[in-house]
Amino acid sequence: MMIRHLRIGYWSLALFVTLGLALEAMHAFKVAAYLDVASETRRLMWRLAHAHGTLLGLLHVAYGLTVRAVPRAAHPIASSGLTAALLLIPGGFFAGGMFIHGGDPSIAVVAVPVGFVALLVALVTVARSLSVPAESASEKEADS
Repeated sequence: MMIRHLRIGYWSLALFVTLGLALEAMHAFKVAAYLDVASETRRLMWRLAHAHGTLLGLLHVAYGLTVRAVPRAAHPIASSGLTAALLLIPGGFFAGGMFIHGGDPSIAVVAVPVGFVALLVALVTVARSLSVPAESASEKEADS
């Protein structure tokens, strides 16, 4: 599970840093579809996708390292929740910015709150697993 989350984290970082580079390039080259006043919602949605995707990629790396340090933190619900959040939150923001309707994002943005619920479930699951007293001598040493 540790390697899976490290892999997901680093690949998602590569993806969302590339998205950030593309957004900066559109800004540098004054791309009208990105910079026009009518595209303000698109610009906001895509920046939110970039920022949340990058942060969630870092969270996957942190979870992978946490699982290595504290094996009891590995839980299928946490793993699935983090992965769902990585897909739904930035994906909802990005897709929401694809088609703007009168200054509002598209209906795809409804994926964002679903992703945040998945993220919250994952975080609570990990926090609870870390709150359980250490069972082995190696974990007790790691706790000190």
